Amino acid sequence: MEAANRIVAEILEGVKEKIRPGVETRELDEMAEESCRRQGVQPAFKGYRGFPRSICVSVNEEVVHGIPGPRKLKAGDLVSLDFGVKYNGYYGDAAITVPVGAVSPQARQLLKATEESLYAGIAQFKVGGRLSDISHAVQTAVESYGFTVIREFVGHGIGRSLHEDPQIPNFGPPGKGPLLQAGMTLAIEPMTCAGGWQIKILSDGWTAVTQDGSLAAHFEHTVALTESGVLILSRL
Repeated sequence: MEAANRIVAEILEGVKEKIRPGVETRELDEMAEESCRRQGVQPAFKGYRGFPRSICVSVNEEVVHGIPGPRKLKAGDLVSLDFGVKYNGYYGDAAITVPVGAVSPQARQLLKATEESLYAGIAQFKVGGRLSDISHAVQTAVESYGFTVIREFVGHGIGRSLHEDPQIPNFGPPGKGPLLQAGMTLAIEPMTCAGGWQIKILSDGWTAVTQDGSLAAHFEHTVALTESGVLILSRL
């Protein structure tokens, strides 16, 4: 899993560097898929429940599962990249949200809040804690900025399958759910928005957008719990 997630982090970094005004989202997908071929890994999302591309590219009010296509990025956009690979039977999964050029003060704050909430959640992934300690930490961090967590999508266990139990909501009270133990591997992924948390799915059957059209952001790491602490596997 360490190797799979390192590859995820490297490919995401490469795709991130390609982001600029005028780039079509399908170019980002082509780059991710070509990088998978070069590294000898399988893109985890392509064909998963029928998803047609190798990377999810979600722009502005798109929360998750955006399908890359002819859409051109423009200055001021927020672009969420969600990506995973399968390597030697194990999965890696991570997400980042990237500004295209100069973005609004609200967009900058949303990025800051979402990334901070990811690390607040990771800090609660410790032996003897409860799963919802992670959820509560994410929600508290996001709401301290006046933003909202999306409630219809969750983090998840990960390992020999892309999505495993347990599910990890990004909201809720602490002290609930399974006991956290060494050996667990989770994908913690706050999805947030600047407005209301309600979402709708577009006619493509995949792209989730905020109902009120407000900006969204998404950060994710795959993490492993050991007796001596947490390892962030999908960080370079």
